[in-house]
Amino acid sequence: MAVSTGTNGGSTGQQPVGIDELLERVRDAYTRVEPRDAYEAARAGDALLVDIRYAELRDRDGLIPDALVVERNELEWRLDPQGSHRVPEATGHDVRVVVVCNEGYASSLAVASLRQLGLHRATDLVGGFQAWRSAGLPVTK
Repeated sequence: MAVSTGTNGGSTGQQPVGIDELLERVRDAYTRVEPRDAYEAARAGDALLVDIRYAELRDRDGLIPDALVVERNELEWRLDPQGSHRVPEATGHDVRVVVVCNEGYASSLAVASLRQLGLHRATDLVGGFQAWRSAGLPVTK
């Protein structure tokens, strides 16, 4: 789904969209994943967990074992299967990517961007890392 953010006073005639409405629009385009389901999918090799939290949060709270760490500002560059800066895990547009941020907000916006790149199975973790940890799923320091 392409998300148009419009312009402030531009000639497009679109009204500015608040963040709550933007999140709702973005999330309506795909099914989000609960922590336990993401854990099971990753264990089965059916999902690539991608942690986009910044270093301070990872240092403070820990890491999801085997999750790929790609900070948000590099995400599209690293996961675009056609990109020259992609990670080895970015093998194609069919990879099921589950984006993890701290609480499940920034990850939703990141998914919209990944879907625009053709990663049609991209989704995010409901509640983010904090929900993962609260569910008692594995975390390492």
